[in-house]
Amino acid sequence: MSLAPDPANSPGTSRSTSATIQPNILSYLVTVADERGNDLRPLLEQVGLDETVMRSAALRVSYRQGSAVIRRALELTGDEHLGLKVGAAQHLTAWGLLGFALMADDTLRHAIETGVKYQNLSGAMVVWSAGIGEEDGAFVLRADLPDPATDPAVAVFLIEEGLASVVTLSRLAVGSAFAPRVVEFAFPPPRRSQPYGAVFGCPVRFGAPANRMVIAPAWARARMPGRDPVTYASTLELLDAQLASRRVQQDLLEVLEISVAQSLPAIPSFAEQARRHATSERTLRRRLADCDTTYEALVEGVRRERVEQLLLRPELTLRDIARRAGFSDERALRRAVRRWHGTSPVHLRERMRADRF
Repeated sequence: MSLAPDPANSPGTSRSTSATIQPNILSYLVTVADERGNDLRPLLEQVGLDETVMRSAALRVSYRQGSAVIRRALELTGDEHLGLKVGAAQHLTAWGLLGFALMADDTLRHAIETGVKYQNLSGAMVVWSAGIGEEDGAFVLRADLPDPATDPAVAVFLIEEGLASVVTLSRLAVGSAFAPRVVEFAFPPPRRSQPYGAVFGCPVRFGAPANRMVIAPAWARARMPGRDPVTYASTLELLDAQLASRRVQQDLLEVLEISVAQSLPAIPSFAEQARRHATSERTLRRRLADCDTTYEALVEGVRRERVEQLLLRPELTLRDIARRAGFSDERALRRAVRRWHGTSPVHLRERMRADRF
């Protein structure tokens, strides 16, 4: 199996605005923050995720939406190792049907490979790949960011959370003695590295070429205590059906997002989009509802992404940006940026440039 990230397994679509990710990470983030005395519920409500919505089995969030919550949670808690804590708090039951399949799988290696195959159904916000490495047949699991331009603090959180959750769930499955041979992170060494050793129980390296975990062959071959070939096979049939449905939804959202992005500053009407898809407005609206979104929300996400791209270009004035993103004037642009980020376009531009450089 290739260790190169597979675009087909990237969370959501090629864009970051579609609501296609299960909110598992956000649910555990709320739990961990609660234990530290930080209430994230007002923050979730700001992005339309109140407690009732969060309990919905059908809920999906966008990569951008999830990243925004994580960024604000990092600011609120001031915990640079929040990702490790969220990863260490997880359980296979949070993955629903996929978690059930992993528990019924044959070996730890095969369970991880199954998780990689169906990662779009797990709520993953990184792109997983796995295979046999060059080190005496050791099993290697790699995590990549779907967007290299991800906010650095959010990027560290996502990689920490992802690898820590794999170790935590592996210990729950094959025994508390489980530990990788080594864990490597592509980001620079943090101020405090002790928490990493406590979570992973193995050597941890920073500034590596990739974010990855190396698992010794003996542990990779460890039998899953709940293995059941019949249950595993029948569960995979259900997962395949879910995956096929998800791909249809992602294809629809990506086509619409690209259509809006290519049309800016003009915005195609909903009726025009329905005509382009040779369908009725009612049917298109129902298909978007099945994706837990609306055309208005999709347009808003594309315009937001365009504004953020344009703000990084110092030669453009706010009037230029407003016009290119399809806003009537600078005031409409300011109101939108205030709604999205809680600050002005000028301050957002300064912050984005500082983060980038």
